[in-house]
Amino acid sequence: MKVTDDWITNPATQAVCQMLDGAGFQSLFVGGCVRNALMGCPVADIDIATDATPETVIQLAEQAGLKSVPTGLDHGTVTVVSNHIPHEITTFRRDIASFGRHAQVVFGQDITDDARRRDFTMNALYAQADGVVIDPLGGLDDLLARRVRFIEDASQRIREDYLRILRFFRFHAWYGDPSGGIDADGLSAIAIHTQGLGQLSRERVGSEVLKLLAAPDPAPSIAAMRSTGVLQQVLPGAHDQALAPVSYTHLRAHETRGNL
Repeated sequence: MKVTDDWITNPATQAVCQMLDGAGFQSLFVGGCVRNALMGCPVADIDIATDATPETVIQLAEQAGLKSVPTGLDHGTVTVVSNHIPHEITTFRRDIASFGRHAQVVFGQDITDDARRRDFTMNALYAQADGVVIDPLGGLDDLLARRVRFIEDASQRIREDYLRILRFFRFHAWYGDPSGGIDADGLSAIAIHTQGLGQLSRERVGSEVLKLLAAPDPAPSIAAMRSTGVLQQVLPGAHDQALAPVSYTHLRAHETRGNL
């Protein structure tokens, strides 16, 4: 399977790939850009994974005449701007210790290790510069079935960042198959860890909930949030049957005006 969208063949983006590939490093599109392209959804951000270190990426960008911005060196991320298009390049990483949202990572060379530290299988898909998809964890089947599923141990993924609980419901609302239901293993793990939501900032929770409620039909996700105890944690006193249709109409109106 290949990604064939215009964004991947854009000369500006291909120049960033050549910057890495030409020096003997890997350049692999990853995450949302690959997921959305394969699902026929708009691609807003371009993320690239590589085995080059951040310092090497900066050096290569300078040699190629491209602007580099050290947007997250501690996490291995450098943004390279080509023809005004930002490309967020992150070195392969492997967790060696996790402290909730903050993990101790080391840079690596293994795409499988990099994939395992992501949240959902549909987000662990990579694509080469020519668009050929690489699927180290079997996420392609989940994506084609529109099935949102945590990578490997759901409880472990949640403990790494409790915001993933809300992301699970948001992703189901936007990308899941309503007729297929919601992944039972994920729901079971979430029900065990709802108290962890109390560790999150209001800003992070609010942003995630707004994105969920802006989905075309958030009702199934909101109902599942209620059944697992998540809705009571983030919106005490809210009723899913009243919340979904009202919030959807209100938020879509705001989105139309560019406020979401």
